[in-house]
Amino acid sequence: MKVLVGIKRVIDYAVPVRVKADKSGVEALLPKLSMNPFCEIALEEAVRLKEKGIASEVVAVSLGPTHFQDTLRTALAMGADRALLVAPPAPPPPAPGSAAAASPPSDPAAAASSPDALPSPLGVARVLAAVAGREGAGLVLLGKQAIDGDCNQTGQMLAGLLGWPQATFASKLEGAKGGSSVRVTREVDGGLEVLSLSLPAVVTADLRLNTPRFVTLPAMMKAKKKPIEALTLAQLGLDPSRDMEPQLATLRVDEPPSRAAGRKVGSVADLVRALREEARVL
Repeated sequence: MKVLVGIKRVIDYAVPVRVKADKSGVEALLPKLSMNPFCEIALEEAVRLKEKGIASEVVAVSLGPTHFQDTLRTALAMGADRALLVAPPAPPPPAPGSAAAASPPSDPAAAASSPDALPSPLGVARVLAAVAGREGAGLVLLGKQAIDGDCNQTGQMLAGLLGWPQATFASKLEGAKGGSSVRVTREVDGGLEVLSLSLPAVVTADLRLNTPRFVTLPAMMKAKKKPIEALTLAQLGLDPSRDMEPQLATLRVDEPPSRAAGRKVGSVADLVRALREEARVL
């Protein structure tokens, strides 16, 4: 069974996000980008399936500009057998007179990594569906969501496009050698839900599915020597104007409102009084 794993590059979760001066999006600097944590969990699970003899090959795929190869090399270092990079459609030119047109990005590569510059979840799902068909994948593993947009839509849309069964928010994944199905456990309110999926299928990974392995320096050095196959939308039978047209437009991005500083109170009576008279929650 071949396992296809979707990989997305996002702003590192440890880096504070800053809004652009023109309020059109957020700053995306290349040194501050890393693999989406949920994609990392999905990849780790795929590698474990191969180590157990359930999967025969693990293929990592990403949609993005050339510098996304760095993230795919991390995937190769973690244990992926092959990596595919699909070139995204060219971003539309900024509207005349807009802030973006007046202030072009100083780093085009970084601008191409900004969350608002990447295709919509539906466009990504169409790309993954085409790659899954091209590769003959028996299982597609994705992170349940990306930490930049938090859309939580790509896996569900992919399953719908392919007509495959799906299980989202997987906290446990089991499969048998040569089997025709996988068993997925999901954490739901008040307990666990166990699903049996006939293959091929789509599964999205929750945070509790596993703990990704540490990438060693020797593994990373070996990954740098491995080829990464470059694909275009045309090779996948996709038309950017038809299949990748964004459904939404970002109008404005603002910083969250600042919070007022707290203060210490001298007694419980003072606390109750403040809650009643100032906060008005009692």
